[in-house]
Amino acid sequence: MARRMGRGSACGDRGVMTHHEGRTAHAERALARRTLLLTGGAATGAGLAWGTAGRATAHGGTRGVAQGAVGAEVARLERELIALRRDLHRHPETPGQERRTAGVVARELRAAGLTVATGVGGHGVVGVLRGVRPGRTVAYRADMDAVPPKDIIGGGLAAAHLCGHDVHTTVSLGVARVLARLRTRLSGTVVFVFQPAEEALSGARALIDAGVLERTGVEEIHALHCGPFPVGRFAVTPGYGLPGQDKGEVTLPGPDADGAAGRLAAEIAALATVAQPRTPADLERLIADAQVPGGPLARFVALRASAQDGKVNVSYRCWPQERYREVRADIRRLAAAYPGASVSFPADPFPAMVCPEPDGRRLARHLRRTVGRDAVVELHAAFPPFSGEDFALYLDRVPGTYTFLGVRAPGAPVTTAYPHFPDFAPDERAIGLGVRAMAGWIAERASAAVTGP
Repeated sequence: MARRMGRGSACGDRGVMTHHEGRTAHAERALARRTLLLTGGAATGAGLAWGTAGRATAHGGTRGVAQGAVGAEVARLERELIALRRDLHRHPETPGQERRTAGVVARELRAAGLTVATGVGGHGVVGVLRGVRPGRTVAYRADMDAVPPKDIIGGGLAAAHLCGHDVHTTVSLGVARVLARLRTRLSGTVVFVFQPAEEALSGARALIDAGVLERTGVEEIHALHCGPFPVGRFAVTPGYGLPGQDKGEVTLPGPDADGAAGRLAAEIAALATVAQPRTPADLERLIADAQVPGGPLARFVALRASAQDGKVNVSYRCWPQERYREVRADIRRLAAAYPGASVSFPADPFPAMVCPEPDGRRLARHLRRTVGRDAVVELHAAFPPFSGEDFALYLDRVPGTYTFLGVRAPGAPVTTAYPHFPDFAPDERAIGLGVRAMAGWIAERASAAVTGP
């Protein structure tokens, strides 16, 4: 999850509690109940011959992939997956430098019997798993890079997995291994996309330009991201997602350029409707507001403006994305009051990630059926308003879903589950829960042409 709204300060009160969870035994029992409910190929190198993934031949088992079978496989793999995540966590790599991580991913996919391509769009890895029954071609995407020091809230000395991409990669590998073991019951084709450089908002574009979607015949794509929700809970985003980003620069002439820039920066900053979170209470409020239909985050502008050397640099996110035109017009209007000021923007803002509502509703129904109604919450706003996602570029081409995986341990401070905070420390039980949920969902979607939407 890429953050480009500038640095905040790390939250210091780590004892703050929320109304979303408590330190009670009830929370632990609820997680245990959900866990119990969830549990009831030749490899090639970078020279993978792309071509359409095609339809699987109808033979093999007569039953589809059952959630109970998924749960049994995950139970067998869970310790290995946690160990794998810890290994990835110890070796963070910055955007575009994911050589080791890509090597681990390719090794794991080949061991599971998938067809593998490496070096796709940089250090991207693509694994293709074909079931033995007819169906559709569905993709599952994970991001592999770590957070660069400059994007750690409060600043950092080295790259670190503080956005959960090590968890995402592990969950995706878990889904691949589980479905590979259930191949005789699997319909269609699953394309596993391991993407570099999400934090730089450039990896998705590179993979798309390499032809990943077209050459594999992907019909829809899905992803999971760590979120500040209790472990065992999933937050779905039908009709919502994450904001895009826009930037601008205003240049002021004359001997008072610096002073004018300072005044204009303050005026532009006043366009913001939401403030950067500074305390755990601020974070808790954002999480709660995102779950309120028509709430304070249904429309927002999150903006920073800074003055230096006679220029005002502006970076902002807003929702809905049509508001970028309004904000640009407002900035131009404010700058026009300063004689000789010139305003420049890029050709287009980076797009918002908007999850199609019908797909999000289907996913919500699937999760409520398989993990329990109380384990699923629905977001009614772009969340969080200070981060972007280049998964948006995939959803501009094919439908799909983007879901938040709760990683907050019972009683833990909110910052331990909020990406980019220096004390981000996801509860590792979320890995198995994510694999169970997503393996079942992907298998269902791959068979949708046979079983119906």
